[in-house]
Amino acid sequence: MSPSYWSHLLVIMFGQLIGCRSLRELTDITSAHWKRSFHLGFGKTPINRSILSKVNNLRDPEIFEQFAFHIVSIAQSKRITKGFELHGRFYAIDSTTIDLCMSVYKWAKFRSTKSGIKIHTQIDIATEIPVFYRISNANIHDINSIEWFDFESQASYVMDHSYFDLSRLFTIAKTGAFFIIREKSHPEYEIIDGDDLLEGIDDVLRDQTVQFKGRRNTSNYPIPIRRIVFYASDLGRTFTYYTNNFYLLAKEIALLYRYRWQVELFFFEKYIVMQS
Repeated sequence: MSPSYWSHLLVIMFGQLIGCRSLRELTDITSAHWKRSFHLGFGKTPINRSILSKVNNLRDPEIFEQFAFHIVSIAQSKRITKGFELHGRFYAIDSTTIDLCMSVYKWAKFRSTKSGIKIHTQIDIATEIPVFYRISNANIHDINSIEWFDFESQASYVMDHSYFDLSRLFTIAKTGAFFIIREKSHPEYEIIDGDDLLEGIDDVLRDQTVQFKGRRNTSNYPIPIRRIVFYASDLGRTFTYYTNNFYLLAKEIALLYRYRWQVELFFFEKYIVMQS
């Protein structure tokens, strides 16, 4: 008799949590403790390896994905214990590459001497909870991964310069979403408004409205864009951001980019787990 979807999910989660490396190991452990199977939610009978293998192959994983995102939405609502500094929905998008042993993970060949995978993640800045992540081959460029994300109207997405692609940024703008991204390779532009150098109030050096120049850039992003130059006094560095958000203060744009470091912390935690 095949396990229910719920029992199936619990068994797989149990195997993941205790570090099982094969279905045989998982079914041997659950069978050894079959008297506790009912209380663990696995059902009243021991888990059969052939049946578990069959349902793994035949059942559509989308139902488990939908359940995972349902749990994420519940976690988000429970995680908010205080008001966020800014009103709205804000997400950080980033990726990290994890090196793998080539002799063990031949399927993940990255370069001639190593294997690897890349994790692409979208984190809710207010709750610090990932709402989307996807594992790909390590050779997938960040720019191409933008197509995997669903951009919500009126939500803001904070990205590093590796995602700087004007045609894709314009696509995001057309969805009604906002982006905040660090400058890459100093694109040519003409200033429409805000040419004067600011006094450095709140560490903001420039807050301009610009139009990109050049045949290719104007074709890829044909509308005005906001350019902000910010000096991070604690780091002793100057950062330049581009955004289609003309409503938030320049210092708030810089603040949101700082929150992007939450995704870096998430990647560090994932790396520690995978290495343990």
